[in-house]
Amino acid sequence: MKVLFIGGTGQISTAVSRLLAAEGVDLWLLNRGNRSEFVPEGARVVQGDIKNRRDIQALLKDEYFDVVVNWIVFHPDEIDRDIEYFTGKTGQYIFISTVATYQRPPVYYVLDESTPQHNPVWDYATSKIACEQRLLAAYREHDFPATIVRPSQTYGEASIPFAVNSAEHPWTLADRILKGKKVIVPGDGSSLWCITHNTDFAKGFAGLLGHTQTLGHAFHITSDEVKTWDQYLDELGRALGVKPRPIHMTSGCIARFLPEFEAPLLGDASISFVLDNTKIKTFVPGYRATTRFEKGIRQSVAYYRNHPQCQTVDDSLNATMDRAIAAYEQFLESI
Repeated sequence: MKVLFIGGTGQISTAVSRLLAAEGVDLWLLNRGNRSEFVPEGARVVQGDIKNRRDIQALLKDEYFDVVVNWIVFHPDEIDRDIEYFTGKTGQYIFISTVATYQRPPVYYVLDESTPQHNPVWDYATSKIACEQRLLAAYREHDFPATIVRPSQTYGEASIPFAVNSAEHPWTLADRILKGKKVIVPGDGSSLWCITHNTDFAKGFAGLLGHTQTLGHAFHITSDEVKTWDQYLDELGRALGVKPRPIHMTSGCIARFLPEFEAPLLGDASISFVLDNTKIKTFVPGYRATTRFEKGIRQSVAYYRNHPQCQTVDDSLNATMDRAIAAYEQFLESI
């Protein structure tokens, strides 16, 4: 099987790239070549930019791919561009969407692929919904071979997932715990959430490649494990060997101090729900997520301890969290 990844060196896609390369798939990675350390042995790197028409026309001139996966599409006009590029050049085009497209707040706590898509709070989610609609229209009207995949929050060894943490400097949260600083937790910490290890996502994703019965379908690929934010934080603390000090704040209050978290919290992470994985298990028999969070987060902590140069901290975020916590505690004392 000949597969083209546009991107392929990100948090989720790296795990998929490694799995496919190990299975002997003829894997091509189209990217700008800035993250060569994440390219698995056996994969072929094609330097180029999906936004550069000349680069893509040169690549596709004499090539046909069984599967094309674009890991970095966020807007409907990018879907239109890819439809133009890859019509007649692939047997399957996979778009990476998100479970954040599902109805927020949900009218029923168990979500599957038939759950209505409606999340007006978060522009990221509404853009992904628009992308899906554009792609499915191309499938219905022109037989464009589209498959949609919706991950949940997904992490790997180089990340420490949580509701309020730095995406660029994930060690920030661990550093706070190790130094005895309080950690902001949305709500009362009891809302249910799903975090998936990237190696588990990769197993389900690999089973969809070249699967012609998936065309026109959407799948979420997630763990079956569900924990509360307090439970996730406790597991991180156990991995670090330090008991965390949570402080529970409403999402609205968090957003007043940290506006960049407003949409991700109010449109996603602060809302309790459970994901039903029946569909991916039906199309990919044997799919099962096996890396429970307590194991995965220990791997992440071990990675950072073995790579001290990666233990960078977002000082600005840290300082803002300190101010937010101080103000919130002062308010609590006043009442």
